[in-house]
Amino acid sequence: MAAALVIAVGWLLGWPQVQPVPQLNVAAIDDLGARLAGLEAKVGRPPAADPRLDALDKSIAALRSELAATRAQSDKLAAAATGAKALPDLSAITARIDRIEGAVKAQNAEIAKQDSKIADTKAEAKPADDTPLRRLVAASLLDVAVRHGDPFVTSLAAAKALADDPDVLKPLDAFAASGVPNANKLCRELIEIVPKLAPPQQDATTGTGLVDRLQAGASKLIHIERTDDAGTGTDRGSIVARMTSAAVHNDLARAERELRSLPPADRSAAQAWIERVDARRAALDASRKFADNAMAALASVNQ
Repeated sequence: MAAALVIAVGWLLGWPQVQPVPQLNVAAIDDLGARLAGLEAKVGRPPAADPRLDALDKSIAALRSELAATRAQSDKLAAAATGAKALPDLSAITARIDRIEGAVKAQNAEIAKQDSKIADTKAEAKPADDTPLRRLVAASLLDVAVRHGDPFVTSLAAAKALADDPDVLKPLDAFAASGVPNANKLCRELIEIVPKLAPPQQDATTGTGLVDRLQAGASKLIHIERTDDAGTGTDRGSIVARMTSAAVHNDLARAERELRSLPPADRSAAQAWIERVDARRAALDASRKFADNAMAALASVNQ
């Protein structure tokens, strides 16, 4: 279009003069001028604004503002750090803390080592034998029951379970359920036997009268004996009298001694009583001996 315009202008001015130019259409020239004017208007007009570019410009501006504020704050912090005092030296405190921690670790290791040794010692050690002590307790309880005349079935069973030789307690079996009789009870039993041990009474008269028969019957119904000391006579009557006196005074040892001084035939009525006294003595001796041996065994263990 510019070239056509130049050519048209040159043609109007008569250039080139040598060669004639065919006459142009005026309408075409007007059209070219209008088109040129439109191009010039387009070239001089600023481009239309894009909304996305405006938003982008606004974001960039905001970022620039934030960056400037951040730089200002950083500069302030740097200035404050430069002007601040120097931090205290904590190396000594750190070293002490390290030493304390090391000591605690070493102590814990030593404690763990000692605990391990104690555990090994307990595992290897045998449990203490408390049999002597338990035997002594059982023997003491048994002996108390025997001395008091109480039944001792349970105590006897416990003592036999702890005894080295249960046969030593065999004399106690006969009295386990009823208890060992005491001296007073045995003396009362002996008094009941005395009439069977007294010598037979001879008839004072052989008359056949009514008075004689009444006297003879009375002598059989009433029998009077002395219960005090009957001297030192060795006859049957004197011995029974002394035995009776001892039994009345609950002197079991003397009553037994007087009874045993009678001939076997004269004391046959009291033989069961004598055996009962012997069994009682054996039971008391067995109980006392068992308790003494238990005490000696415990003393030897503690030494």
